[in-house]
Amino acid sequence: MSNQQHPVSLNILGKEYKIICAESEQDDLIASAQQLDHQMREIRLSGKVSGAERVAVLAALNLTVELQQSKQNTVPVSSNLNVHLNKMYLKIESALKTV
Repeated sequence: MSNQQHPVSLNILGKEYKIICAESEQDDLIASAQQLDHQMREIRLSGKVSGAERVAVLAALNLTVELQQSKQNTVPVSSNLNVHLNKMYLKIESALKTV
């Protein structure tokens, strides 16, 4: 694969983003955008969060927690993960109310 820079069109929550990246990284970028879109849609459909910015922040945090845990090889069982994510959600929602 070539490392030439090319624009890639990504669709996240119905908005198109054009990102320039190396041709060798395009598949990973597209897969990441699809995962982010999926995560954001799930959060938005839950009805607990309104506003695209808040949805994006929560999705980013959820994905970052998953990444961090996978790096540490200590991913808790899903019920335990849900407890942690719900606690984080409440903290974030509380912090965002003061903004």
